[in-house]
Formats: sequence, structure tokens, C-alpha cells
Amino acid sequence: MFTGIIEEIGVVRKVQKGAVSGSLSIEAETILPGVRTGDSIAVNGICLTVTGLGNNGFTVDVMHETFDRSNVRGLRPGSRVNLERAMAADGRFGGHIVSGHIDGVGTVSRIWNDENAVWYEIAAPAAIMRYVVEKGSIAVDGVSLTVAKAGSTMFRVSVIPHTRKMTILSEKKKGDPVNLENDCIGKYVEKLLGAGRETGGVTRSLLAENGFL
Repeated sequence: MFTGIIEEIGVVRKVQKGAVSGSLSIEAETILPGVRTGDSIAVNGICLTVTGLGNNGFTVDVMHETFDRSNVRGLRPGSRVNLERAMAADGRFGGHIVSGHIDGVGTVSRIWNDENAVWYEIAAPAAIMRYVVEKGSIAVDGVSLTVAKAGSTMFRVSVIPHTRKMTILSEKKKGDPVNLENDCIGKYVEKLLGAGRETGGVTRSLLAENGFL
């Protein structure tokens, strides 16, 4: 489990690709103390397992599913990536609950300045947009952001200077792909409501009868 607060920008040093899967070697420094083989690290928002450690970096395996669902296929030696260790039990939720399981890929469609902030408009498929709500949370390349506006095919976020400085959002250009993870709450609620219609479990009428709607 992650929070979407990026700890360090790492650099991809090696990419190995097989027929459908592969591995990444990533140079890092800040996040390495205390990290062990088997730990989880979010790389551009993707929860990956550390398979090897060195003095100045770590290695992770990448599955076929991850290549299909994210922008990891576009990483090359020299690519910079957002890094976040899994949240410690005594940590603070500075962002929101992020699982590291990418829902899909969006595309930066517009970027503009607004005094000290920078706006990003991101086009996303319907399967993503159905869970995007104004003033809700979304993870963009692993960065926890607040949705300022949501349409049917796009959403907008406003990014403060500190967030741009600490993440690779400052490097994004129009047309760049970004990993997107919806807030998990909406997906679980939808699933429970669907199950309720079939099994007589949680339904809108049941919630209304008990004062929840």
C-alpha cells in the first residue's frame, strides 16, 4: 500500500525484455536504506517487487500484465521514474490510499501555467473516467493528485511547484502517456452494489432504509 507521495526520482539503468515480460534495474539513493529483497516499491505508480539490491540501486521484474496496463513499455536506459516505498504501519497518509495496481494509461493533452501552479489536462478512456470525480483523488504516474475538473473523456489537475520539483511531472509534454490509478473506494462500492442486486446483499434500497442515503 502506498500514499502517492513520491520520495525520490530514480533513473532506469538497464531494461531487459523477453517475449512478454522483463526486468528493470533502477538507480536510487534516498529510498534504499532499509529496503530488502521482496519489498514493494512503486515505480511510476506501479507496485513492483524488489528482486535484487546493489549499493546504488535495485532490480524489479515486470510481468506481461504490467506491460499491457501501463507505460512501463516506454522506459529506456536514462528514463527518470517516480519512486515510493510501501507505507510503514506508523506512517502518515499525506496523499490517499494507492494500491500500485494501474487501471490504465492516459495521455497528457494540455499543459498551462496559472501563476505558481501548473495545470495538466489528461485524456483517459471511459473505463477510467467512470471513477473520476471532481475533488476526488487520482494517482498519475504514482503521484497523488486532486481532480479539479472531470469531463466525460478528460480530467484536470493543478500541480504546485514542490510536487513538480519532486516528481517527473515537470518533464511531461503534450502527448506523453501517464499511468493512472483510480481511487479504489469507488470500484469497491460499485462491486458491492452489483453483488447486492444478485444476492440480496448491499443495495441502494437497503442503504436508504438504514439512513445511509
